[in-house]
Amino acid sequence: MEQTQSLSRGLLGTGTPQLAKPHIAIKPHRGLWHLDLPALWHYRELLYFLVWRDVKVRYKQTVIGATWAILQPLLTMIIFTLLFSNLAKIPSDGLPYPLFVYAALLPWTYFVQALGRCGNSLVGDAALITKVYFPRLIVPLASVMPPLVDSLWSSLILIGMMAWFGVSFTWALLLLPAFMGMALVTAVAVGLWLSALNVRYRDVNLTVPFLIQIWFFASPVIYPVSLLPETWRLLYNLNPMAGVIEGMRWAILGQPFSELGLLAVSFLMVIGLLIGGIVFFNQMEQTFADEI
Repeated sequence: MEQTQSLSRGLLGTGTPQLAKPHIAIKPHRGLWHLDLPALWHYRELLYFLVWRDVKVRYKQTVIGATWAILQPLLTMIIFTLLFSNLAKIPSDGLPYPLFVYAALLPWTYFVQALGRCGNSLVGDAALITKVYFPRLIVPLASVMPPLVDSLWSSLILIGMMAWFGVSFTWALLLLPAFMGMALVTAVAVGLWLSALNVRYRDVNLTVPFLIQIWFFASPVIYPVSLLPETWRLLYNLNPMAGVIEGMRWAILGQPFSELGLLAVSFLMVIGLLIGGIVFFNQMEQTFADEI
């Protein structure tokens, strides 16, 4: 933000000049690419406290607390196994279907929670945004962090399932944080667009559940990528979560990873969405306090 300071002189009744109190006007940058990202580091303590606030209140006054983080993907995995494996007979590339689908539910559940929170983050913190100045980008960034705590709890079930089905623990498991990080960046990239639009058009928040529902069936959560015809692969690769889910399955189940092209295209797609989202958010930020 640019700060301009001006001094004005006034005359008293006696004709004696006196300096008036200085005033500071805070004006947003108008440049398309002036993102002022170093300000995020300057306000890093605010980011920390916003994340800690959300983590503390997440399960406040709940009966079973963090157990909800384990029950949600666990029960979803059981339902998907009964419906899509036992009844619909969807294949899982020779892998145990419960473990096959749970490996996908870990990043997908996090992505759904993070995207929903990120899309509504600015409106939810309207009281803070309209009172003080800070880089508004901190608000959506802080909103995607607390669901990571749920993912850590959910991973405990994953360890038990791997032991139950006799899946070996390999060095590829060390790459799980990288794939979860890619899911985080995807949620931020899409969430920046949605959160900025939601300030001006409140019906955007109503379309997020529908968007997530479509995105679910466009991602290989309940089915393997091998079921897709080759003619659809290029279009399918544009889905960033497809690369995340396939990468998670490769790291957890130790299967040969033959979708390097899918992962590369997904990564480039995420980077493009993130850069575009930051630029769009920066342009919309100038009117947040007035429209929110």
